[in-house]
Amino acid sequence: MDKVLNFKQGRVPLLISMPHAGVRLTPAVEAGLVPAAQSLPDTDWHIPQLYEFAAELGASTLAAEYSRFVIDLNRPDDDKPLYVGATTGLYPATLFDGQALFRPGLEPSAEERATYLAQIWAPYHRTLAQELARLKAQFGYALLFDAHSIRSVIGHLFDGKLPDFNLGTFNGASCDPQLAGRLEAICAGHPAYSHVLNGRFKGGHITRHYGNPAEHIHAVQLELGQCTYMEEFEPFRYRPDLAAPTQVVLKELLQGLLEWGQRRYA
Repeated sequence: MDKVLNFKQGRVPLLISMPHAGVRLTPAVEAGLVPAAQSLPDTDWHIPQLYEFAAELGASTLAAEYSRFVIDLNRPDDDKPLYVGATTGLYPATLFDGQALFRPGLEPSAEERATYLAQIWAPYHRTLAQELARLKAQFGYALLFDAHSIRSVIGHLFDGKLPDFNLGTFNGASCDPQLAGRLEAICAGHPAYSHVLNGRFKGGHITRHYGNPAEHIHAVQLELGQCTYMEEFEPFRYRPDLAAPTQVVLKELLQGLLEWGQRRYA
């Protein structure tokens, strides 16, 4: 494998993880995809662009290069299900709408997938863990913001239209409840957008595995409705007119994280 991630080290105790932003495919995956999957519809489109202001805040950023259709970086390496009901695994077999991802008999081999685990999944998680350890060593604590987005209506995965801002803290286990409350209050201050805490999306493997308030590592996942910043269907265009007001809220959320940490650990 060549470049599998994009990491930029910041200067404040915040790491923004973007595990589903990648669009690269391996030859084996690309050769086997059904036509409906070839446009990579389940990508967290344009997330690095949406969070480009993170550099001004001084946050570290970590973004995947490879598509979740190759391997899902927000799933545990043992592939245990994270949610009850319809979901996708470490090596996705279906699209979000439930149809098969690969043509029959053209799924990547077990050997191929072992390579993806060692050369794509492992480096991402190694970098993530090392950066959280560095932040904690330097500041005494670390803040992790796992940034995602999703089409706002997917009947196979959830009923109705998803709220715009879906905060997840693994039902309060991945971060201090006061921090979660602060983020909820920021969302409530923008009534043009709907929000929920620990609704359909409570946080995936990254939030659950790395968030450890007792060890002063606080993790939050945001699943953002794509209708807030882009066109949700092919060609999945970024919409600056939609994105700009959404970025105002995102920036407030990240500033809220940092301000909470400064007060909590002053």
